[in-house]
Amino acid sequence: MGVKIAVVGGGSTYTPELIDGLATREARLPVDELALLDLSPERLGIVGDFARRMLDHHGWRGRLVTTTDRDAALDGADFVVIQLRVGGQAARLRDETIPPRFGCVGQETTGPGGFTKALRTVPVILELAEAAAKRTASGAWLVDFTNPVGIVSQALLDAGHRAIGLCNVAIGFQRTFAARFGVDPGRVELEHVGLNHLSWVRAIRVDGVDRLPELLATAPAELADEVGLPVELVTALGALPSYYLRYYYLSSEVVAEQRNGHTRAEEVMTIERDLLELYRDPTLVTKPALLERRGGAFYSEAAAQLMASLHAGTGDVQVVDIRNDGAIADLPDSAVVEIPARIDREGAHPVDLAPLDPSIRGLVQQVKAFEELTIRAALDGDRAVALTALLANPLVRDARTAEPLLAELLAANRAELPRFFPAEA
Repeated sequence: MGVKIAVVGGGSTYTPELIDGLATREARLPVDELALLDLSPERLGIVGDFARRMLDHHGWRGRLVTTTDRDAALDGADFVVIQLRVGGQAARLRDETIPPRFGCVGQETTGPGGFTKALRTVPVILELAEAAAKRTASGAWLVDFTNPVGIVSQALLDAGHRAIGLCNVAIGFQRTFAARFGVDPGRVELEHVGLNHLSWVRAIRVDGVDRLPELLATAPAELADEVGLPVELVTALGALPSYYLRYYYLSSEVVAEQRNGHTRAEEVMTIERDLLELYRDPTLVTKPALLERRGGAFYSEAAAQLMASLHAGTGDVQVVDIRNDGAIADLPDSAVVEIPARIDREGAHPVDLAPLDPSIRGLVQQVKAFEELTIRAALDGDRAVALTALLANPLVRDARTAEPLLAELLAANRAELPRFFPAEA
């Protein structure tokens, strides 16, 4: 018997990536119904029509539904994929442009920008999860691709929901190194440790043999270029940081670049407009090359692979965001971490990992504390807690920076933060 998948944010320009991944995995994940839910009828119509053409092109036999009715989308779903953006790209632009004025990195998932996005997003996601709990099939899974994934997944799991967070960083590394060594990606396993967008690859095992020491010895400059960091830093760490670590290791350089005026948000807005225009073409039946520039490379493969393994209980190892449960000795069991886990019908089971090296341990612990405080602030609308959360973030210098920065971030996001402005709610 097939399954039902509901996609929250189905009008996203990302959605064709997911459609492609599902259509090519029908043998492992037989889908009877795919429901695309979105608040925008226009985007839903454009993306939904294109999705239908893609599925027809693949000879898919399931039923595709597009709807603005949340309950209808969630009813009986076995998987709920969450890929929404509260406040849209306009909110992202604020996340990227306000912090640099205070000497801080402006980015939508880390630093003050990630903090503000979490404040907007966590209450909305938890409300959605409560609705899903009442309407989805027994044992349904929430698969979260909504950033900041680590914070959102922590909030979902703290509230008792059956959820797994998902990011494309690890699968991107896996595909890169599979191509480098000329092997099938399934033969490459990463020892990927840390938090979402704060992770390091400590081993690259090809058929069980760690090839990272070899790469560090023979091609350190190539590895450093891959993540935009100095070669001396990568070799000193003895591990490959994700490219998001550039915001932490080279924050002064990043802020200087951002003060020049270029933002990823504006770039994405242009790409999204162009993608939607392409999606309108009635002859288009495969995802366009431009979609690769939207970001989220391999998202479709990661999401489809995760759902297929949860459904089939295959027991393969994937990198996901889950409760630590003793996997990393340096963090509480309840902390959500981004690590390899074995996937079966019961969920994701962390693999055993060595403790964190002191060179990364303190940063991970500090960011995890920031995440916990941010969730508390998002749920309570407490400005004092919000201030302590910002101060706990390593990308915020001090209280003289945090206090006026917080005031401006809250004011700029007033419409999406009713808990901080209860008189207006």
